[in-house]
Amino acid sequence: MVIVLNKQASIANQFLYEMRHKDIQKDRAKFRHNLKKLGQVMAYEVSKSLQFKKTKVNTPLSTTEVDLINESPVLVTILRASMPFFEGFIDYFDQADAAFVGAYREEGKDISVKFEYLASPNLTDRPLIIIDPMLATGKSLVTVYNKLLEKGSPSSIHFVSAVAAPEGIEYIANRLNKKYTVWTAALDEKLNSMSYIVPGLGDAGDLCYGQKE
Repeated sequence: MVIVLNKQASIANQFLYEMRHKDIQKDRAKFRHNLKKLGQVMAYEVSKSLQFKKTKVNTPLSTTEVDLINESPVLVTILRASMPFFEGFIDYFDQADAAFVGAYREEGKDISVKFEYLASPNLTDRPLIIIDPMLATGKSLVTVYNKLLEKGSPSSIHFVSAVAAPEGIEYIANRLNKKYTVWTAALDEKLNSMSYIVPGLGDAGDLCYGQKE
């Protein structure tokens, strides 16, 4: 299942607009802050799909029931571009466990993914939320997901991006035979010849932290 946030009007469109705008995005601090705020909005949306349980709470005057998340999720961030996006999620899922992944794509005729680092809790029967702002080819997400399976089989799988390309969504669909949900703020037109999302917003990592060599 693919859920696209900007199919409905919401304040999230303002954050995405400023992240895309070629002049506004030059303000590095603002870009990071908008990515974090978008993460908060998307964390709220993803939370609606999780399992909840009735829990009693004693107020100063009486007792009532609230719905609380039944099993705290594991939030996965792919270093480095994902960090502000991840911060938005962990602001809302503030008791969640976190996993950290070092993976990046190697440029060339055929895009490949270099995997270097993984620190993760046990994932068995836990909701898994993999957070990466740009879902371009989909190769990074599939590589990371397959590595994470070494830590256990999650109860549900969620891939979250700010901007996605149809090619990336198709790549995931062709390689995962388990039920999952893709959440994206925007589903863009295509990938260009360099496998960058069009219209996209540029390199999210560079916009957050400066150009890399």
